[in-house]
Amino acid sequence: MTDHAPIVLDVAGLALTRDDRRRLKHPLCGGVILFGRNWESRHQLVELTREIKSVRADLLIAVDHEGGRVQRFRTDGFTHLPPMRVLGEQWMNDGRAGARSGAMRATEAATAAGYVLGAELRSCGVDLSFTPVLDLDHGPSAVIGDRAFHRDPRVVTVLAKSLMHGLLLAGMANCGKHFPGHGFVAADSHVDVPVDRRPLRAILADDAKPYEWLGSSLSSVMPAHVIYRRVDSRPAGFSARWLKDILRLQLGFDGAIFSDDLSMAGARQIDGAELSYADAAAVALSAGCDLVLLCNQSVGNGDALDALLDELAAAQLNGLWHADPDSERRRRELLPKVAPLPWDELMHDPMYQRALERLP
Repeated sequence: MTDHAPIVLDVAGLALTRDDRRRLKHPLCGGVILFGRNWESRHQLVELTREIKSVRADLLIAVDHEGGRVQRFRTDGFTHLPPMRVLGEQWMNDGRAGARSGAMRATEAATAAGYVLGAELRSCGVDLSFTPVLDLDHGPSAVIGDRAFHRDPRVVTVLAKSLMHGLLLAGMANCGKHFPGHGFVAADSHVDVPVDRRPLRAILADDAKPYEWLGSSLSSVMPAHVIYRRVDSRPAGFSARWLKDILRLQLGFDGAIFSDDLSMAGARQIDGAELSYADAAAVALSAGCDLVLLCNQSVGNGDALDALLDELAAAQLNGLWHADPDSERRRRELLPKVAPLPWDELMHDPMYQRALERLP
């Protein structure tokens, strides 16, 4: 049995409960994802992340913190970051005022946004934000909408790479999502099972291009809970065709692959049946995911989290899934390698101040 901690779970509130601590000590738990309910103030967040690391120093602490409407922490000094579409619009303003520098200003603003985002989170003990969004803005998708940089995969790639450079300067890894692209379908995979009926050739030539062009820059990838009917009957996050054959072999990606939240409606409808969280996790891991997320299940008694931990451990012992020998390495490579600046020092750091000035 390979030693690997693939489960990323949530915690109930502003501080760890006894049940939270027990779950975090489980050998299959590899990380924590934070939400708005885990936020009261910067001081409280620092204490929470410190408490998590005191349970196990190797736990990955992550959050969805993109800017715009997806930003978990917004008060007590956190910068309100723009939605990524604003950067795409800045790119398109190139030349209208005669300066012909809109695209260059947009790339600099993207780097600034990545640095501010990463540096502020890291100063509070957060290791990773699930960003950037690489979906193309086709128009119909309300759940993506202004979270996308642009419709053109070339613009998306350059702006995402610039944002990832800012994250790197702050000592933070990145996560491109939602492979191979969620922007074409109108349905929201939080509440539905979206189906994209385009052929593989069309998807690879358009929505998946950023993953090809950013292959050496992406630290991790999160696949979409979307069924691409003409490629595979399973959603991408449960499809060995998408993850092993296309993402790993064809596109050459060797970073970590996260499942999207297993509690989403689009997550567990596999081959016409609704699976348990543990069965869905085993399918995702067998298909090529290195880590699986189960979110918003700690509130109340947390029975779903306990079931996932216990049943997935039993499934591994029974040979129903086998960890990729490289999965634990990929998880650990997402942990920061350098210490962050404490908040008070960050506020007076010249690089941080310059980045604030360059935000759109």
